[in-house]
Amino acid sequence: MWQRDGGQLFKKNFFFSFCVKRAVLRCLFVHFLLHSSYQLFVINPSFLCFRPALLREQHYQYLKKGLRHLSDAYECLDASRPWLCFWILHSLELLEEPIPTAVASDVCQFLARCQSPTGGFAGGPGQHAHLAPTYAAVNALCIIGTEEAYNVINREKLLDFLWSVKQPDGSFVMHVGGEVDVRSAYCAASVASLTNILTPKLFEDTTNWILSCQNWEGGLSGVPGLEAHGGYTFCGTAALVILGKEHMLDLKALLRWVVSRQMRFEGGFQGRCNKLVDGCYSFWQAGLLPLLHRALFKEGESELSRQRWMFEQQALQEYILLCCQNPAGGLLDKPGKSRDFYHTCYCLSGLSIAQHFGNMDLHHEMILGKEENRLAPTHPVYNICPEKVSQALQHFHRLVIPVFLDSNY
Repeated sequence: MWQRDGGQLFKKNFFFSFCVKRAVLRCLFVHFLLHSSYQLFVINPSFLCFRPALLREQHYQYLKKGLRHLSDAYECLDASRPWLCFWILHSLELLEEPIPTAVASDVCQFLARCQSPTGGFAGGPGQHAHLAPTYAAVNALCIIGTEEAYNVINREKLLDFLWSVKQPDGSFVMHVGGEVDVRSAYCAASVASLTNILTPKLFEDTTNWILSCQNWEGGLSGVPGLEAHGGYTFCGTAALVILGKEHMLDLKALLRWVVSRQMRFEGGFQGRCNKLVDGCYSFWQAGLLPLLHRALFKEGESELSRQRWMFEQQALQEYILLCCQNPAGGLLDKPGKSRDFYHTCYCLSGLSIAQHFGNMDLHHEMILGKEENRLAPTHPVYNICPEKVSQALQHFHRLVIPVFLDSNY
């Protein structure tokens, strides 16, 4: 019989108990802050001029400054600089704030310096190409939408890069020698479809690999066999939409999982079961609902609403407008957290999803508060404005798909 060390058992139980208590206290503290935010509005209706207000001007000034100057706190994101461009530019387009021509040109020139000689984009000049900043750079250039922006993208080299990170089982690594997860499949499918280099051969077996990431919960994990997660679930589902294979998911199980992630009290979404609310999941989770709505409609579901998505849109807008705005500009994870460009982008993206139902043919708006709170719609697959998606597709579909000549494939 194995002899258990009672002292070690005590230490482990004490540590486990400490961690559980700390998690419970953190949860209670967050609920206290959220309750305080909501009560401020309920008890004092004059707060925010009687109705929840989007602090447009403050957010605009915060974003505009970020394009030219970042504080020392952003040093840790040196390998994510195309992401900063995307987060800021997309936030500005949602706010319908024009990007000055000189600024747009400067962004194009900077992203050109981030492009690797072997294809794809790196997190900064002189770094290795990586699928995540490649996705961010392509999206940022499509938001700018000028000939200068489109011409930055070397499609032939980009195709070479995508082949260099493709794996035999259909998955993709994030960079040469890097890790596999479902984000990489989405990033690859997104940039390939926007720039018209997507071929069936490039994504052979990718559908089956993504499907293997859907687990018993109904959501998708980063790799097969792990816990379902909002970010990975969005990436996997959106990739399958791009590949035209979303119907192969267990759509009902996925729907049940994602609607269960909206928090009953907070109104926002959590990323995983038994986790706290986080403003960024306003997009990663809520953005799934338009994809599921359309997938179920194509499957013949006749009871689907033609006016609203399958989540509580008003509650999400309340959470973002009352709990996630920094009075000086920028949005955040939850009360008590600091603002940043990542949460600004995805809180605004989720707010846009909650405000707009349908597409160009069937459109219904649900704007909480003043009409000035209205954001531009965002495309639920690419998360840039729909007209920018159409413009990019129109431009790149005039070009011939490059031929990949590597004899190993």
